Amino acid sequence: MFLSVFDMFKVGVGPSSSHTMGPMVAGARFLELLRGSPFHPAGLRASLHGSLAFTGKGHATDRATILGLAGFLPESYDHEKAEAALAAIAQTGTVTPPGLPALRFDPANDLVFDYGPSLPGHANGMILMATDAQGDVILQETYYSIGGGFVLTEAESENAGAVAAKPSGCPYPFQNAAEMLDMAKASGKSIAQMKRANELHFRSAKELEDGMARLWQVMNDCIERGLVTDGILPGGLKVRRRAKGIHEALLAERGMNLTAPHTINDWMSVYAMAVNEENAAGGQVVTAPTNGAAGVLPAVIRYWLDHVPGASASRVGDFLLTAAAIGGICKHNASISGAECGCQAEVGSAAAMAAAGLCAVMGGTPEQVENAAEIALEHHLGMTCDPVKGLVQVPCIERNGLGAIKAVSAASLALRGDGQHLVPLDAAIETMWQTGRDMHEKYKETSLGGLAVNVPNC
Repeated sequence: MFLSVFDMFKVGVGPSSSHTMGPMVAGARFLELLRGSPFHPAGLRASLHGSLAFTGKGHATDRATILGLAGFLPESYDHEKAEAALAAIAQTGTVTPPGLPALRFDPANDLVFDYGPSLPGHANGMILMATDAQGDVILQETYYSIGGGFVLTEAESENAGAVAAKPSGCPYPFQNAAEMLDMAKASGKSIAQMKRANELHFRSAKELEDGMARLWQVMNDCIERGLVTDGILPGGLKVRRRAKGIHEALLAERGMNLTAPHTINDWMSVYAMAVNEENAAGGQVVTAPTNGAAGVLPAVIRYWLDHVPGASASRVGDFLLTAAAIGGICKHNASISGAECGCQAEVGSAAAMAAAGLCAVMGGTPEQVENAAEIALEHHLGMTCDPVKGLVQVPCIERNGLGAIKAVSAASLALRGDGQHLVPLDAAIETMWQTGRDMHEKYKETSLGGLAVNVPNC
């Protein structure tokens, strides 16, 4: 099993990796399929199913689908060009993707929110179609956005287990935490060293280091934008950005003798909230492992760099590699999708990744790193995904702040021990998977239960 650090961390656009980035990627994939087909398309259609339908408006799934079919991609997203394209499509009822003729696409009629049963492969399903001049479907593909910006076709979804079972050729092909610890013990290497060796099987050292440097740069830039921007977030809830005000208050309190020790928690929270306010506004973020949980990990890195003596930016790569190893295990053996397993799969996995990364760069052994990840995940088990009005705002923004605090606490507790503990990380991940499967659909990113129905939406 190999999931790259660049699979777990992707540069993209808010507010959702599964509901915004995924549909945009699916649209781009369908265009590529269409370019290679013998058909002569005249129009496009799309239908959204399951959670993509129920919370699609709040997650900008409609916009993302339209833009994907117009040729936009998350990693190269340009907000001004996107707005211009959406305006043109609304006016003309056509999209003009590169390498294809102008195609009929009237969002009001050709983009359908299907509130019936979910498609069989995943809660986040969509069907994309190309039509001929008479309006008959000539090409169709089903896509599943499975969280974190990952997209599978129906066939890929059915064969996912077989694909994952294929040997990757990596020197340390661990598929779970137990194998990871065994390989670390046998090799004498840290988790980051094993993960780096795996990455170098596929790319050069320069590509790896430059890529990770860019990931942290985008993460940190997102924090910085969030710390200086105020105003009201879009979507209708009129949620006020708070990171800027909190940050200014914290700066003003620096050096005061009467500052309470627990104020450090506010620093962790404000870094995370800055990211998720940017995400909610549709800004550029890095999936970590998802957009909805994008604030946890960068907040913990920033806390470490700014507030922990001895921290060094030169170790950020080790942090990311360790976190990616844990995230890959969570995704491979359970899920990182809120629509599949609730927020335990998003913020829970993010906290486990961040706790592992922090523990590693603070000198933790592989056993302590695994313990840190387990502590963080264990205390998110059962967390539902219930965004008010389908927006990635309430409770998502604050939840990232608390996830960062839990991650730091988990790493600290693990470092106080010797790595021996009762509940293995693999057991916590399996519990997350089982809990997610048992969780009622209304608590899994449909906005049909929880806070989403107990908080006024106006």
